[in-house]
Amino acid sequence: MAQSKMRCMNRHSLLTILTIIGVIGGTVTGLILNQFRSRDWTKREVMYVKYPGDLFLRVLKSLIIPLLTSSIVSAIGSLDLSLSKKIAARSIIYYTVTTFCAVVLGIVLVTTIRPGVGVEKAVQNNSKVDQKITLTADTLMDLGRNMFPPNIIEATIGQTHIHIKVPKEHLENPRAKNATFNLKDEYQFWDFEEVLQLKSTNILGLVVYSIIVGIAVGQMGNRGAPLVIFFDALSKAMMIVTGWVIWLSPIGVFFLVIAQIMEITSFATLLAQLGFYFGTVLLGLTIHGLGTLTVVYFICTRTLPFKTIGGLSQVLATAFGTASSSATMPISIQALDDIGVDPRVTRFVIPIGAMCNLDGTALYEAVAAIFIAQRNGLQLGFGQTAAICLTATAASIGGAGIPQAGLVTMVMVLDTVGLPADQISLILAVDWLLDRFRTTINVMGDCLGARLVDILSKSDLKKIADADKINADEHELDEIIKDDCNV
Repeated sequence: MAQSKMRCMNRHSLLTILTIIGVIGGTVTGLILNQFRSRDWTKREVMYVKYPGDLFLRVLKSLIIPLLTSSIVSAIGSLDLSLSKKIAARSIIYYTVTTFCAVVLGIVLVTTIRPGVGVEKAVQNNSKVDQKITLTADTLMDLGRNMFPPNIIEATIGQTHIHIKVPKEHLENPRAKNATFNLKDEYQFWDFEEVLQLKSTNILGLVVYSIIVGIAVGQMGNRGAPLVIFFDALSKAMMIVTGWVIWLSPIGVFFLVIAQIMEITSFATLLAQLGFYFGTVLLGLTIHGLGTLTVVYFICTRTLPFKTIGGLSQVLATAFGTASSSATMPISIQALDDIGVDPRVTRFVIPIGAMCNLDGTALYEAVAAIFIAQRNGLQLGFGQTAAICLTATAASIGGAGIPQAGLVTMVMVLDTVGLPADQISLILAVDWLLDRFRTTINVMGDCLGARLVDILSKSDLKKIADADKINADEHELDEIIKDDCNV
């Protein structure tokens, strides 16, 4: 067992080292190419250099749908509600509240600090996001429409949104055309149509559909067991494939970083932005770990969690070293058993938490998405920010508990609001280190959740134990009567 853990940590350390080499090598190569250029690189030349990294991104995107749907259905469908509906409800409420708080905290920090603001216009993309004429009401209703797609197959290839048609007289009159973008009161009188935006997967719709299917499968009991087994096997298979793809990340990062540096004119500006981004994420993780989780724990239990956290030192060190909540799970269970958490709660909360309760990952994805939007000069409206909030919360449910698997769900969040997914190469430069911090917060949240549920469920656990004892005594009595009858 110890040798297996050591091999696992060695593999993770090797992946981290290779990723760092890819970042440094790509940065140096890109700077050298920029140093000796006599003119700006053309888009085609950048495309040639970025091609291997683009293939890496395409493979990442191909994992989104099978990994997301199978993980959510298997996680929700396998909930053992027979243990105690109250225990299950407390766990799910804790997961939802803490993850949502983490996302909101990340959004507040990134919109306040604004680490991506100040980039030179040369690297800004003329995206359709900031030129599209929208109303807040339309954006919010688009969110609802995409949460409930009429065709689940269609949801895998596109999102629905309302497109406002600009009147012909405004298109023909340049002065009127420029004025209309500042007169949103006129938009509500213009004609509109519902458009399917292709090449942008409807992640929200798939998440809602998967949650509903998972609940239905879970309520089927033994009849739904084959489906639970199928989705669980598919989820594990996709995690294995994700692990293989992650090993390609050093190569993908190398070429993506080169291409990104070829497109910029100020390397110092990029470093400053990454520094602010890194600090924003780290600040958010610190506030969430020592603030939000502590407040939630205190409100529910009327005690402070620092003694419990002190007993988790080995768990947190392992989480930081491996950057994997799945690899840390056996140590988490053992540590919680040692500090007196009921094994029935531990073995229920920790496995589900390792899959569903990824507070640090959700916070990081929200910050990263808005950082990329800021760096591209895009103004995200309330509806798009809400979409990021909901998607980051929901997508964290489908995140594999392996190093840098957040890259998959990061692409997912960017696709939801139409942000350029190729720019995750910017954050990959520091992602290998942030991954360890957010995994530590993920694991700490799982363990505190198990302790919290255990404290709140003492009476329920006693009732379950008493009921089990009565059933065992009745079964033993039936066996005695049966033997007497046979005699």
